[in-house]
Amino acid sequence: MKVLFFAQLRERLNCDSAELDIELPTLVSNVRETLIAQFPDHADLLKDGKALVAINQELINNESATITTGDEVAFFPPVTGG
Repeated sequence: MKVLFFAQLRERLNCDSAELDIELPTLVSNVRETLIAQFPDHADLLKDGKALVAINQELINNESATITTGDEVAFFPPVTGG
């Protein structure tokens, strides 16, 4: 499955996406754990509370949300407005 990265997360990981070898359907928490294993030097950026997750462009606040085949998954840092 393909995971997209945005904003500072993309810059720090030095890539805009990652291909994960993960069986679907799966949980957001499994994807997060797989990303942390793939990018161990940046685990602090990918932890729950540090990186937000969107599935099909909808913000997900539940680590047990299910990701299925064809879903667009994106990770990005929290944003602030002003």
